[in-house]
Amino acid sequence: MARATAHIGTTNFATTIKVGERTIISDEPTALGGLDAGPAPYDLLLAALGACTAITLRMYAQRKEWNLTAVDIELHHASQDKRSHITRSIKLSGDLSEEQRARIAEIAERTPVTLTLKNGADIATTVEG
Repeated sequence: MARATAHIGTTNFATTIKVGERTIISDEPTALGGLDAGPAPYDLLLAALGACTAITLRMYAQRKEWNLTAVDIELHHASQDKRSHITRSIKLSGDLSEEQRARIAEIAERTPVTLTLKNGADIATTVEG
């Protein structure tokens, strides 16, 4: 289970996010009226997908005792026709066979955040005050 809180005051649009004992600042770029004090929300979404993908692939390779020495991921988000599109390019380093690389590509499609994004998520909202 994951938990987070977000707080915004009167400063456009810097938002303080707390996750456990860590604090993250999210903001909008100056071109959108923010102070560019941190990653924008979609940047954080891509960061979550990239981190989940990299961690899952590292865990899988370690469990299989494969020689995966690095994973580099480039992500891009765009909207078209009211639908989000994310492209993810994964570069694998290490002495891996073509079969191992193909299996890692399959695993990338089934990481937890990947599945959440592909399946969508139910969001229940309450408003107080």
